[in-house]
Amino acid sequence: MKKICSVASLIPFMLLLLSGCSSIGYKSTSMSAVYMATCFLSLLMLIGYLCLIKKKEIWFFILFTSVFIVNIGYLLLSVSKTLEMALWANRIAYLGSVFLPLSMVMIIMNISGLSYKKWTPCILALISVIVFIVAASPGYLDIYYKSVTLENVSGGAVLNKEYGSWHCLYLFYLMGYFIIMISTIIHAIVRKKLESVAHAAILIVAVFVNICVWLLEQLVRINFEFLSVSYIITELFLISAYLMIQHQEVLVSDLRAKILLTPKTGVTTFQKDSPEFIRHCEFIVEQLPRLTPSELAIYNCYLAGKTTKEVLQEMNIGENTLKFHNKNLYGKLGVSSRKQLLEYAKAINESKPR
Repeated sequence: MKKICSVASLIPFMLLLLSGCSSIGYKSTSMSAVYMATCFLSLLMLIGYLCLIKKKEIWFFILFTSVFIVNIGYLLLSVSKTLEMALWANRIAYLGSVFLPLSMVMIIMNISGLSYKKWTPCILALISVIVFIVAASPGYLDIYYKSVTLENVSGGAVLNKEYGSWHCLYLFYLMGYFIIMISTIIHAIVRKKLESVAHAAILIVAVFVNICVWLLEQLVRINFEFLSVSYIITELFLISAYLMIQHQEVLVSDLRAKILLTPKTGVTTFQKDSPEFIRHCEFIVEQLPRLTPSELAIYNCYLAGKTTKEVLQEMNIGENTLKFHNKNLYGKLGVSSRKQLLEYAKAINESKPR
Protein backbone atom coordinates (compact mmCIF):
# COMPACT_ATOMS: atom_id res chain seq x y z
CA MET A 1 0.00 0.00 0.00
CA LYS A 2 2.77 2.41 0.86
CA LYS A 3 4.49 1.61 -2.44
CA ILE A 4 1.33 2.44 -4.38
CA CYS A 5 0.95 5.78 -2.60
CA SER A 6 4.59 6.59 -3.28
CA VAL A 7 4.13 5.92 -6.99
CA ALA A 8 0.99 8.07 -7.03
CA SER A 9 2.87 11.01 -5.55
CA LEU A 10 5.74 10.64 -8.04
CA ILE A 11 3.60 10.61 -11.20
CA PRO A 12 2.54 14.31 -11.14
CA PHE A 13 6.14 15.29 -10.40
CA MET A 14 7.44 13.23 -13.32
CA LEU A 15 4.90 14.71 -15.71
CA LEU A 16 5.70 18.20 -14.48
CA LEU A 17 9.35 17.64 -15.32
CA LEU A 18 8.38 16.57 -18.82
CA SER A 19 5.89 19.33 -19.54
CA GLY A 20 6.72 22.29 -17.38
CA CYS A 21 10.45 22.78 -17.77
CA SER A 22 10.62 23.66 -21.45
CA SER A 23 10.21 26.90 -23.36
CA ILE A 24 6.91 27.85 -24.99
CA GLY A 25 8.16 27.01 -28.47
CA TYR A 26 8.66 23.39 -27.51
CA LYS A 27 5.36 22.99 -25.66
CA SER A 28 3.75 20.64 -28.17
CA THR A 29 6.83 18.48 -28.42
CA SER A 30 6.83 18.23 -24.64
CA MET A 31 3.14 17.27 -24.70
CA SER A 32 3.92 14.41 -27.06
CA ALA A 33 6.63 13.33 -24.64
CA VAL A 34 4.13 13.46 -21.77
CA TYR A 35 1.63 11.38 -23.76
CA MET A 36 4.41 8.89 -24.42
CA ALA A 37 5.17 8.81 -20.69
CA THR A 38 1.49 8.31 -19.77
CA CYS A 39 1.23 5.50 -22.37
CA PHE A 40 4.27 3.83 -20.86
CA LEU A 41 2.97 4.24 -17.30
CA SER A 42 -0.51 2.98 -18.18
CA LEU A 43 0.99 -0.04 -19.96
CA LEU A 44 3.21 -0.77 -16.96
CA MET A 45 0.19 -0.58 -14.64
CA LEU A 46 -1.81 -2.92 -16.88
CA ILE A 47 1.05 -5.43 -16.95
CA GLY A 48 1.61 -4.98 -13.21
CA TYR A 49 -2.06 -5.65 -12.49
CA LEU A 50 -2.05 -8.81 -14.61
CA CYS A 51 1.20 -10.09 -13.10
CA LEU A 52 1.07 -8.95 -9.46
CA ILE A 53 -2.59 -9.03 -8.40
CA LYS A 54 -3.61 -12.58 -7.53
CA LYS A 55 -7.35 -12.08 -7.19
CA LYS A 56 -8.25 -10.33 -10.44
CA GLU A 57 -11.52 -8.56 -11.25
CA ILE A 58 -12.84 -8.11 -14.81
CA TRP A 59 -13.75 -4.45 -14.17
CA PHE A 60 -10.23 -3.61 -13.08
CA PHE A 61 -8.91 -5.24 -16.25
CA ILE A 62 -11.32 -3.10 -18.31
CA LEU A 63 -10.26 0.01 -16.35
CA PHE A 64 -6.52 -0.53 -16.85
CA THR A 65 -7.02 -1.45 -20.52
CA SER A 66 -9.25 1.58 -21.14
CA VAL A 67 -6.70 3.98 -19.63
CA PHE A 68 -3.99 2.50 -21.84
CA ILE A 69 -6.20 2.82 -24.96
CA VAL A 70 -7.07 6.43 -24.09
CA ASN A 71 -3.40 7.37 -23.77
CA ILE A 72 -2.52 5.57 -27.02
CA GLY A 73 -5.21 7.65 -28.74
CA TYR A 74 -3.89 10.92 -27.28
CA LEU A 75 -0.34 10.05 -28.33
CA LEU A 76 -1.31 9.11 -31.89
CA LEU A 77 -3.37 12.30 -32.17
CA SER A 78 -0.44 14.47 -31.08
CA VAL A 79 1.82 13.03 -33.82
CA SER A 80 -0.82 12.80 -36.58
CA LYS A 81 0.16 14.18 -39.98
CA THR A 82 -3.23 13.96 -41.70
CA LEU A 83 -6.80 14.70 -40.68
CA GLU A 84 -7.83 11.09 -41.34
CA MET A 85 -5.10 9.78 -39.03
CA ALA A 86 -6.07 12.32 -36.37
CA LEU A 87 -9.74 11.28 -36.54
CA TRP A 88 -8.81 7.61 -36.12
CA ALA A 89 -6.62 8.53 -33.15
CA ASN A 90 -9.54 10.50 -31.73
CA ARG A 91 -11.78 7.44 -32.13
CA ILE A 92 -9.24 5.28 -30.29
CA ALA A 93 -9.17 7.79 -27.41
CA TYR A 94 -12.98 7.81 -27.24
CA LEU A 95 -13.06 4.00 -27.27
CA GLY A 96 -11.21 4.00 -23.95
CA SER A 97 -12.99 7.08 -22.64
CA VAL A 98 -16.54 5.69 -22.90
CA PHE A 99 -15.75 2.38 -21.19
CA LEU A 100 -13.55 3.92 -18.49
CA PRO A 101 -16.39 5.55 -16.47
CA LEU A 102 -18.40 2.32 -16.80
CA SER A 103 -15.58 0.32 -15.23
CA MET A 104 -15.14 2.98 -12.52
CA VAL A 105 -18.82 2.79 -11.57
CA MET A 106 -18.80 -1.00 -11.38
CA ILE A 107 -15.59 -1.00 -9.31
CA ILE A 108 -17.00 1.58 -6.88
CA MET A 109 -20.25 -0.40 -6.60
CA ASN A 110 -18.33 -3.60 -5.84
CA ILE A 111 -16.00 -1.92 -3.33
CA SER A 112 -19.00 -0.27 -1.67
CA GLY A 113 -20.86 -3.58 -1.42
CA LEU A 114 -23.82 -2.21 -3.38
CA SER A 115 -26.04 -4.91 -4.85
CA TYR A 116 -27.38 -4.53 -8.40
CA LYS A 117 -29.24 -6.56 -10.99
CA LYS A 118 -27.20 -8.89 -13.20
CA TRP A 119 -28.39 -7.08 -16.32
CA THR A 120 -27.20 -3.67 -15.06
CA PRO A 121 -23.65 -3.92 -16.55
CA CYS A 122 -25.13 -5.07 -19.88
CA ILE A 123 -27.43 -2.04 -20.09
CA LEU A 124 -24.61 0.32 -19.15
CA ALA A 125 -22.28 -1.32 -21.68
CA LEU A 126 -24.92 -0.93 -24.41
CA ILE A 127 -25.24 2.77 -23.60
CA SER A 128 -21.44 3.06 -23.77
CA VAL A 129 -21.41 1.48 -27.23
CA ILE A 130 -24.07 3.91 -28.47
CA VAL A 131 -22.14 6.91 -27.11
CA PHE A 132 -18.94 5.62 -28.73
CA ILE A 133 -20.65 5.25 -32.12
CA VAL A 134 -21.81 8.86 -31.92
CA ALA A 135 -18.38 10.10 -30.75
CA ALA A 136 -16.67 8.14 -33.55
CA SER A 137 -18.90 9.62 -36.26
CA PRO A 138 -16.69 12.63 -37.26
CA GLY A 139 -15.41 12.02 -40.77
CA TYR A 140 -18.66 10.26 -41.66
CA LEU A 141 -21.37 12.45 -40.11
CA ASP A 142 -21.50 16.00 -38.78
CA ILE A 143 -23.66 15.26 -35.73
CA TYR A 144 -20.81 15.18 -33.19
CA TYR A 145 -18.40 17.63 -34.82
CA LYS A 146 -20.03 20.07 -37.21
CA SER A 147 -16.65 20.65 -38.76
CA VAL A 148 -13.13 19.59 -37.85
CA THR A 149 -9.69 20.53 -39.13
CA LEU A 150 -6.17 19.53 -38.22
CA GLU A 151 -3.87 22.23 -36.94
CA ASN A 152 -0.14 22.06 -36.41
CA VAL A 153 0.79 24.01 -33.30
CA SER A 154 4.55 24.29 -32.90
CA GLY A 155 5.10 20.87 -34.40
CA GLY A 156 2.21 19.09 -32.62
CA ALA A 157 -1.16 18.06 -34.08
CA VAL A 158 -4.37 19.46 -32.56
CA LEU A 159 -7.94 19.02 -33.73
CA ASN A 160 -9.80 22.29 -34.23
CA LYS A 161 -13.45 21.34 -33.70
CA GLU A 162 -16.82 23.01 -34.12
CA TYR A 163 -19.22 20.97 -32.02
CA GLY A 164 -22.39 19.54 -33.50
CA SER A 165 -25.83 19.08 -31.97
CA TRP A 166 -25.06 15.60 -30.59
CA HIS A 167 -21.84 16.56 -28.80
CA CYS A 168 -23.78 17.18 -25.58
CA LEU A 169 -24.55 13.43 -25.47
CA TYR A 170 -21.02 12.64 -24.28
CA LEU A 171 -21.15 15.46 -21.71
CA PHE A 172 -24.42 14.14 -20.27
CA TYR A 173 -22.94 10.63 -20.37
CA LEU A 174 -19.98 11.66 -18.20
CA MET A 175 -22.07 13.78 -15.84
CA GLY A 176 -24.48 10.86 -15.38
CA TYR A 177 -21.65 8.55 -14.40
CA PHE A 178 -20.15 11.11 -12.03
CA ILE A 179 -23.55 11.46 -10.32
CA ILE A 180 -23.86 7.65 -10.03
CA MET A 181 -20.35 7.39 -8.54
CA ILE A 182 -20.94 10.12 -5.95
CA SER A 183 -24.40 8.74 -5.06
CA THR A 184 -22.95 5.24 -4.63
CA ILE A 185 -20.20 6.47 -2.30
CA ILE A 186 -22.64 8.55 -0.24
CA HIS A 187 -25.04 5.59 0.02
CA ALA A 188 -22.17 3.32 1.11
CA ILE A 189 -21.08 5.82 3.78
CA VAL A 190 -24.62 6.28 5.14
CA ARG A 191 -25.29 2.53 5.16
CA LYS A 192 -21.82 1.82 6.59
CA LYS A 193 -21.00 -0.49 3.70
CA LEU A 194 -17.37 0.65 3.52
CA GLU A 195 -14.85 -0.93 5.86
CA SER A 196 -13.28 2.35 6.99
CA VAL A 197 -13.16 6.11 6.52
CA ALA A 198 -9.95 5.64 4.51
CA HIS A 199 -11.83 3.60 1.90
CA ALA A 200 -14.47 6.31 1.56
CA ALA A 201 -11.82 9.05 1.31
CA ILE A 202 -9.91 7.19 -1.41
CA LEU A 203 -13.05 6.68 -3.51
CA ILE A 204 -14.14 10.31 -3.09
CA VAL A 205 -10.73 11.62 -4.14
CA ALA A 206 -10.64 9.25 -7.14
CA VAL A 207 -13.95 10.63 -8.42
CA PHE A 208 -13.37 14.31 -7.65
CA VAL A 209 -9.94 14.35 -9.30
CA ASN A 210 -11.60 13.43 -12.58
CA ILE A 211 -14.53 15.81 -12.08
CA CYS A 212 -12.19 18.75 -11.40
CA VAL A 213 -9.96 17.96 -14.38
CA TRP A 214 -12.97 17.48 -16.65
CA LEU A 215 -14.49 20.81 -15.54
CA LEU A 216 -11.13 22.52 -16.07
CA GLU A 217 -10.96 21.25 -19.63
CA GLN A 218 -14.55 22.40 -20.27
CA LEU A 219 -13.97 25.91 -18.93
CA VAL A 220 -10.41 26.57 -20.12
CA ARG A 221 -9.06 25.96 -23.60
CA ILE A 222 -5.98 23.77 -23.09
CA ASN A 223 -4.33 21.77 -25.86
CA PHE A 224 -3.05 19.13 -23.45
CA GLU A 225 -5.51 16.44 -22.25
CA PHE A 226 -4.97 16.41 -18.49
CA LEU A 227 -7.45 13.55 -18.20
CA SER A 228 -4.64 11.28 -19.44
CA VAL A 229 -2.88 11.99 -16.13
CA SER A 230 -5.97 11.98 -13.90
CA TYR A 231 -7.01 8.56 -15.24
CA ILE A 232 -3.70 7.04 -14.11
CA ILE A 233 -4.06 8.65 -10.68
CA THR A 234 -7.61 7.24 -10.52
CA GLU A 235 -6.26 3.75 -11.24
CA LEU A 236 -3.89 4.07 -8.29
CA PHE A 237 -6.62 5.25 -5.90
CA LEU A 238 -9.09 2.53 -6.91
CA ILE A 239 -6.55 -0.28 -6.79
CA SER A 240 -5.42 1.03 -3.38
CA ALA A 241 -8.97 0.81 -2.00
CA TYR A 242 -9.37 -2.64 -3.55
CA LEU A 243 -6.11 -3.92 -2.02
CA MET A 244 -7.08 -2.51 1.39
CA ILE A 245 -10.34 -4.45 1.26
CA GLN A 246 -8.54 -7.60 0.11
CA HIS A 247 -6.14 -7.20 3.03
CA GLN A 248 -9.11 -6.90 5.41
CA GLU A 249 -10.63 -10.06 3.94
CA VAL A 250 -7.35 -11.91 4.43
CA LEU A 251 -7.30 -10.88 8.10
CA VAL A 252 -10.84 -12.18 8.59
CA SER A 253 -9.99 -15.41 6.75
CA ASP A 254 -6.93 -15.90 8.96
CA LEU A 255 -9.06 -15.43 12.05
CA ARG A 256 -11.56 -17.96 10.79
CA ALA A 257 -8.79 -20.43 10.01
CA LYS A 258 -7.52 -20.13 13.58
CA ILE A 259 -10.93 -20.93 15.02
CA LEU A 260 -10.70 -24.73 15.18
CA LEU A 261 -14.18 -26.19 15.35
CA THR A 262 -15.08 -29.74 16.34
CA PRO A 263 -17.22 -31.48 13.65
CA LYS A 264 -20.27 -32.07 15.84
CA THR A 265 -20.60 -29.41 18.46
CA GLY A 266 -19.08 -26.47 16.60
CA VAL A 267 -17.50 -25.23 19.83
CA THR A 268 -14.16 -23.48 19.51
CA THR A 269 -11.13 -25.23 20.93
CA PHE A 270 -9.61 -21.92 22.04
CA GLN A 271 -9.45 -21.28 25.75
CA LYS A 272 -10.98 -17.98 26.76
CA ASP A 273 -7.70 -16.78 28.16
CA SER A 274 -5.70 -17.75 25.06
CA PRO A 275 -4.03 -14.97 22.99
CA GLU A 276 -5.97 -16.00 19.88
CA PHE A 277 -9.33 -15.78 21.63
CA ILE A 278 -8.47 -12.39 23.15
CA ARG A 279 -7.30 -11.02 19.78
CA HIS A 280 -10.51 -12.17 18.14
CA CYS A 281 -12.56 -10.47 20.85
CA GLU A 282 -10.65 -7.25 20.22
CA PHE A 283 -11.26 -7.66 16.48
CA ILE A 284 -15.01 -8.03 17.04
CA VAL A 285 -15.09 -4.89 19.21
CA GLU A 286 -13.35 -2.99 16.38
CA GLN A 287 -15.81 -4.34 13.79
CA LEU A 288 -19.04 -3.56 15.67
CA PRO A 289 -19.14 0.15 14.68
CA ARG A 290 -18.84 -0.93 11.04
CA LEU A 291 -22.01 -3.04 11.08
CA THR A 292 -25.01 -1.74 9.18
CA PRO A 293 -28.08 -0.74 11.27
CA SER A 294 -29.82 -4.01 10.32
CA GLU A 295 -26.79 -6.14 11.20
CA LEU A 296 -26.36 -4.36 14.52
CA ALA A 297 -30.05 -4.82 15.35
CA ILE A 298 -29.80 -8.57 14.63
CA TYR A 299 -26.60 -8.76 16.69
CA ASN A 300 -28.39 -7.17 19.66
CA CYS A 301 -31.33 -9.53 19.22
CA TYR A 302 -28.99 -12.51 19.44
CA LEU A 303 -27.33 -11.07 22.53
CA ALA A 304 -30.78 -10.67 24.09
CA GLY A 305 -31.36 -14.41 23.60
CA LYS A 306 -34.18 -14.05 21.07
CA THR A 307 -35.07 -16.98 18.84
CA THR A 308 -35.02 -16.87 15.05
CA LYS A 309 -38.80 -16.51 14.96
CA GLU A 310 -38.68 -13.59 17.41
CA VAL A 311 -35.92 -11.90 15.37
CA LEU A 312 -37.97 -12.24 12.18
CA GLN A 313 -41.00 -10.68 13.89
CA GLU A 314 -39.07 -7.83 15.48
CA MET A 315 -37.13 -6.98 12.31
CA ASN A 316 -40.20 -7.58 10.12
CA ILE A 317 -38.13 -9.52 7.56
CA GLY A 318 -38.24 -12.93 5.88
CA GLU A 319 -35.98 -15.92 6.43
CA ASN A 320 -33.94 -15.30 3.26
CA THR A 321 -33.29 -11.70 4.29
CA LEU A 322 -32.19 -12.86 7.74
CA LYS A 323 -29.84 -15.41 6.15
CA PHE A 324 -28.38 -12.63 4.00
CA HIS A 325 -27.79 -10.40 7.04
CA ASN A 326 -26.38 -13.34 9.02
CA LYS A 327 -23.87 -14.07 6.26
CA ASN A 328 -22.66 -10.46 6.28
CA LEU A 329 -22.70 -10.25 10.08
CA TYR A 330 -20.73 -13.45 10.59
CA GLY A 331 -18.31 -12.52 7.81
CA LYS A 332 -17.54 -9.11 9.30
CA LEU A 333 -17.04 -10.52 12.80
CA GLY A 334 -15.07 -13.57 11.67
CA VAL A 335 -17.41 -16.20 13.11
CA SER A 336 -19.28 -19.09 11.53
CA SER A 337 -22.37 -19.48 13.71
CA ARG A 338 -24.65 -17.75 16.19
CA LYS A 339 -23.35 -20.01 18.98
CA GLN A 340 -19.80 -18.92 18.27
CA LEU A 341 -20.87 -15.29 18.09
CA LEU A 342 -22.55 -15.51 21.49
CA GLU A 343 -19.47 -17.14 22.98
CA TYR A 344 -17.31 -14.19 21.95
CA ALA A 345 -19.99 -11.64 22.88
CA LYS A 346 -20.25 -13.15 26.38
CA ALA A 347 -16.47 -12.95 26.84
CA ILE A 348 -16.48 -9.33 25.63
CA ASN A 349 -19.23 -8.35 28.08
CA GLU A 350 -17.47 -10.10 30.96
CA SER A 351 -14.26 -8.22 30.23
CA LYS A 352 -15.97 -4.80 30.36
CA PRO A 353 -15.28 -2.77 33.52
CA ARG A 354 -18.24 -2.57 35.88
